[in-house]
Amino acid sequence: MMRGTPSPLRSTEDAPPRALHDHALGQLAFIHDMMARAGTFTSVSGAGIMGAGAVGLAASAVSLVVPLRGDPWRWLMVWLVAAVVAVTIAALTIRAKALRTNQLLSGAAARTFALAFFPGLAAGAVVTAGLVWAGAWPLVPGTWLTIYGAAVTSGGAFSVRPVPAMGAVIFALGVACLAAPGAWYLLFLAAGFGGAHLWFGLRIARQHGG
Repeated sequence: MMRGTPSPLRSTEDAPPRALHDHALGQLAFIHDMMARAGTFTSVSGAGIMGAGAVGLAASAVSLVVPLRGDPWRWLMVWLVAAVVAVTIAALTIRAKALRTNQLLSGAAARTFALAFFPGLAAGAVVTAGLVWAGAWPLVPGTWLTIYGAAVTSGGAFSVRPVPAMGAVIFALGVACLAAPGAWYLLFLAAGFGGAHLWFGLRIARQHGG
């Protein structure tokens, strides 16, 4: 009597327990990797972050001519314009990278990143308005750095590793700025919105595809 080809169920039952264990672990690792990729927003652009850092350094340079203590309203306008330019650069480069890497900006990963990141920015705008209304101008630079750093850290929890690291560094610079003499504020702004963006943007560009 001819023997038929063993069924998949039969071959699985006859497999050694160790082989079944290794197979199950392999399947779990594959599922875990797929879930991690699905929940990670990888379209953060290193080039865009470096562009934002260049804008931050430029705003710091202009602040030497338009200092906070000399003309706070003009100083504020310099940084608001810089923020708009930096956000525009970041948005355009994120869109370009998402198209290149086939990551949907309407997908779950992008939505999770945005929900973690943008509330912090909104809080920063509200607190800034309150400080300006109260005339507490010396607190504005440190507040910007701490709140922005916290927002980047929160959003970065759902992105590539250099992003939350950058947020933590900027947050620490903000705390130091609030504790340091008021005359040092520009050094912390240049380090946070300029240097940190350039350094971590370069890391992202090299390690995570641009």
